[in-house]
Amino acid sequence: MLQQVNLFQNTDFNFLHTSKGKNDECYTKRYAVEVLLEFLMPYKDKIIWCPFDKDESQFVQVLKENGFKVVNSHIDYGQDFYTYEPEQWDILVSNPPFTNKKEIFKRALSFGKPFALIMNVAWLLDSAPAKLFENKDLQLLLFKNRMEFDRPEKTEFTGKVNFSAGYFCWNFLPKQIIFRTLQIPRRKRHG
Repeated sequence: MLQQVNLFQNTDFNFLHTSKGKNDECYTKRYAVEVLLEFLMPYKDKIIWCPFDKDESQFVQVLKENGFKVVNSHIDYGQDFYTYEPEQWDILVSNPPFTNKKEIFKRALSFGKPFALIMNVAWLLDSAPAKLFENKDLQLLLFKNRMEFDRPEKTEFTGKVNFSAGYFCWNFLPKQIIFRTLQIPRRKRHG
């Protein structure tokens, strides 16, 4: 006789929903934000919300330096993306944690406002984007070279991380798929 087992009996779903994965703290480099500027020009007089960004984030810095109005929030400030929303904002732009990406995109779509969020392009092979964007036009800003990210020094994995990432967008780009080359600064050689 088979015994029925509840595998999720002691699972804390709230923890799973808000926990950080090992790759969630990857910081976007300046060039990966600058590539968005040409597409943000129509939003010059709008408020850009960066919901996963501290004040020192390249999103916040580059956008403000280029005259955009920015409001940023971060879970470390007590502003959880799943429950917090600024009073005023018009477009969402950021590099979200890759853990719980389906829930992040579900929430982003629920606002009904344009967004551009960095995501690993391998996620396109998952069924989640197909379901989420079934009746919405997913737009992609893809790159001919790989984006590189920085890791905080306080994690067990430090240094550079690079993988094929792009911006998954909704109601943001002038056409559905756009390819660009990231202007990655050359590394200085020692010796």
